Amino acid sequence: MQLKKSISANFIYFFGAFGGILFGYDIGVMTGALPFLQVDWQLMNNASIIGWITSSVMLGAIIGGALAGTLSDKLGRRKMILISAVIFVIGSILSGIAPNGGVIYLIIVRVVLGLAVGAASALVPSYMSEMSPAQLRGRLSGINQVMIVSGMLLSYIVDFLLKGLDEQIAWRLMLGLAAVPAIILFIGVFMLPESPRFLVKSNKIDEAKTVLSIIRKPEEVEDELQQILDTAKQESSITQQTSWSSLLSNKYRHLVIAGIGVAAFQQFQGANAIFYYIPLIVEKATGHQASEALMWPIIQGIILVLGALFFLVIADRFNRRTLLTIGGSVMGLSFILPSILNQFIHSDVSAYLMLGFLCIYVAFYSCTWAPLTWVLVGEIFPLAIRGRASGLASSFNWIGSFLVGLLFPIMTASMSQEMVFAIFGLICFLGVAFIRLYVPETKGKTLEEIENGQATETQTVTKAI
Repeated sequence: MQLKKSISANFIYFFGAFGGILFGYDIGVMTGALPFLQVDWQLMNNASIIGWITSSVMLGAIIGGALAGTLSDKLGRRKMILISAVIFVIGSILSGIAPNGGVIYLIIVRVVLGLAVGAASALVPSYMSEMSPAQLRGRLSGINQVMIVSGMLLSYIVDFLLKGLDEQIAWRLMLGLAAVPAIILFIGVFMLPESPRFLVKSNKIDEAKTVLSIIRKPEEVEDELQQILDTAKQESSITQQTSWSSLLSNKYRHLVIAGIGVAAFQQFQGANAIFYYIPLIVEKATGHQASEALMWPIIQGIILVLGALFFLVIADRFNRRTLLTIGGSVMGLSFILPSILNQFIHSDVSAYLMLGFLCIYVAFYSCTWAPLTWVLVGEIFPLAIRGRASGLASSFNWIGSFLVGLLFPIMTASMSQEMVFAIFGLICFLGVAFIRLYVPETKGKTLEEIENGQATETQTVTKAI
């Protein structure tokens, strides 16, 4: 495409990150749609179908996230984001016009929708990191997280505004309106340039220089272009010398285990159980109808946004392991304490106490494990294995998200919610133990320092924070 000089760097950064809103909107929209879908299709007592409908997006995201990296190396980041937006529009509309009782249809459509969600979740951070100047890259994961939770909050507000409609119309509109941010994303990204890094890898040096002239100061263009050329040559050489088996070599295995473990624990700690099912959690705890509990997701969404903004303030002031340890410990206590206190207080009081503790969980999750997982995954893998290891970590994260979304309604149908959350609480503490035992500190270190210092790090890992 012909790049217009009138396009500002801020315009590029805004729409480059807008995919996070798309991603977040789809995470949140099912929260409000599910109570109405349950009534419309009479699924109140069918936990497994509820789980499959909810988690099917994550199943598609596992595939979409894995394919996105490879396809974007061939087609370009920008073009793949555009394709993802088109798939998202089609999937959203098809979800909204699902035939009555069409469970299999809706699951399949949401799997297709998940392809776009997974691709966007992988492509947006890559595109932004390649477009932004070095001094902003350290905060990119935090900014992306702000966009994601803003998308979630937007979906919660839309769900709340539509809750007065007939159940047959309400959930269809909620799901179908997800096409709107996807259309905005397509229009915005269509006007964006391809990343200079991809253009260099495609041997379009002049085009890469033109893009850099828009998003960098004039005196920075030549130096950065040369750095990109040097890095591309280095990556090409390294890629030829490594394979998937390299991830299991003695040199890299400890870092691969650390990165994948953090990504998996982030999901198995149960955050998505709250994000997808909070109205149903409120219904089971208080006896109020889930369709009348849609203010709770908005409260949760506000906490998520504030937590993500707070992370931008503290991100570079504390060690990664310190924040993950504090966050995981408070999250674990927030899940376990209601189960203990429930033995000593009235059931009505314990129900709202549990909801209060869930808000505390969301607050600490949003400013620690939610953004820091991807900061750490971006830092911990050396250049030689970064592409493959990051893709594998993303896949394990989506697998965890899929299993939590699928199993939570089944678990709550067979045991108390307090017991289910207590299990998640134990997993939170296991996550903290994993951080202390296996994950090196990455703040302020180069990839070479992380790689070379791992042996010493694991020996001193139990020392004070």
